[in-house]
Amino acid sequence: MIDISGKDITVRTATASGCIALGQESFNILKTGSCIKGDVFETAKIAAINAVKATPFLIAMCHPISTEAVKVEFATDEDSKSVCVSVKVKSSGKTGVEMEALTGASIACLTIYDMLKYKGKDMVITQIKLLQKTGGKSGDYKRQD
Repeated sequence: MIDISGKDITVRTATASGCIALGQESFNILKTGSCIKGDVFETAKIAAINAVKATPFLIAMCHPISTEAVKVEFATDEDSKSVCVSVKVKSSGKTGVEMEALTGASIACLTIYDMLKYKGKDMVITQIKLLQKTGGKSGDYKRQD
């Protein structure tokens, strides 16, 4: 692991997103709230928050952080029969929270897949990406696309 002992404590945020293409039948189940496993969005939200907190156990060189806030949002797209998730993480510390946000977005999409796979396994998870970050020595970043 990189030595972060000399770094300053600053407020750091990161927002990441990911999307999952569901297909018509799974999208209808999601829209109507009729998933036999339960509430897809609530389950995916809890999974994302847990993933943020578990990131240092999942990704070998990530430092443990003190998570101060996690915000998970979902947006559905009728045309593409997809869901996009956004995960924003906030912490005050010596290292960034990009990996936590990316892990949260990934696990939210995987959870949606798990909740709906009984209706079809042809769902596709795409576009896991960092949207923005603030704080730290390297400064702020905002994706331009």
